[in-house]
Amino acid sequence: MSRKPMVRPGGRSARVQEAVHTAVRELQAEVGRPELTIPLVAARAGVTPSTVYRRWGDLQELLSDVAVENLRPDTPPQDHGDLAADLRNWAEQFIEEMASPIGRAYIRDALLGAPDGDNAARCSQYAAEQIDVVLARAAERGEDAPGVELVLDRVVAPMMYRILFRPGDPAAPGAPGAPGSLTAEYARGLVQDLLDGFGAPH
Repeated sequence: MSRKPMVRPGGRSARVQEAVHTAVRELQAEVGRPELTIPLVAARAGVTPSTVYRRWGDLQELLSDVAVENLRPDTPPQDHGDLAADLRNWAEQFIEEMASPIGRAYIRDALLGAPDGDNAARCSQYAAEQIDVVLARAAERGEDAPGVELVLDRVVAPMMYRILFRPGDPAAPGAPGAPGSLTAEYARGLVQDLLDGFGAPH
């Protein structure tokens, strides 16, 4: 299933967003998150506080927007020549980035700033678009491939559940990748389990 890539703002709106996002990232590194305020961010970005309040509402919504943008992949998944290798490598990179302290912080910020679920949907779309690229390549090579939703359900969903709710727990005995927890082995096990059930070669 193909998904239309999300459209980023353009023109002055894009310049304001970039300046404010950059200011947030720089100030977090310099003074720490607890010291961040809208006026401080606005001064660094060269805009008025009212501009920031008008666009983002409050600091939590701004931090959430920055987090969602940081969770957006910069490049398409690497092509390793076959479906199994592509999915394994993508899943390994995904779990490494999302399970890191900064990855978890971005996820928390993204979800806290949008209780209506919009940011969760955007982050899910990022993953879906990446998977769609992998599956489209497999189809071009003549490989049988599962659908995007099946990969999300069987590979991404278990990883995200453990990242959010059980980051320190080992995988249950018999689970894919056991006894690891948030490891590359666990990610590879989920992919293998998916392909075993789907019947694709691996």
